[in-house]
Amino acid sequence: MSDFSGDGSISDAPIYDAPAYGLMAEFDSAQELVAAAHKTHEAGYQKIDAYSPFPVEGLAEAIGFHKNGVPLVVLIGGLIGGISAYALQYWVAVITYPVNVGGRPFHSWPSFIIVTFELTILFGGLSSAIGMLVLNGLPMPYHPVFNVPEFAKASENKFFLVVFSSDPKYDAVRTRSFLAELAPRMIAEVPS
Repeated sequence: MSDFSGDGSISDAPIYDAPAYGLMAEFDSAQELVAAAHKTHEAGYQKIDAYSPFPVEGLAEAIGFHKNGVPLVVLIGGLIGGISAYALQYWVAVITYPVNVGGRPFHSWPSFIIVTFELTILFGGLSSAIGMLVLNGLPMPYHPVFNVPEFAKASENKFFLVVFSSDPKYDAVRTRSFLAELAPRMIAEVPS
């Protein structure tokens, strides 16, 4: 990107200086990635992420990922579905249209169970799909790691570890030297 300087010449300095997203290290195997993630997390880095072409056993724990909000979202969605189904049936049968059908009481909870169960399952299933997408930050058509050309191999056969620049312990020089000690194939700065 070029900019005109005051004397009429063109300067190659960027117009703005965006901070780096973090540092990325590339590894050849899943075992190397898990070992590097363990060492990075044990070194005190809290904001790290790992990318691999397939699920790797123990990688989530290695980067310090222990929380999963999807079960809570499913529980809340299921409760909303069940309560709303029962409340709707109660409202219709007892308050709005109280009709005596075959001597049945207006509030006949056994007849409400089938619809209540169905909507509990429906709302739980829908909330699990929507909650998983939202909690994962998806859909994400752009991510800063896509700016590193080597990251194209993340879906084929390479493994990557990223230390975010927003980490309290992050220092560009010290973090780069720490990552170099992990013997990666390559270290690259991830631009924002």
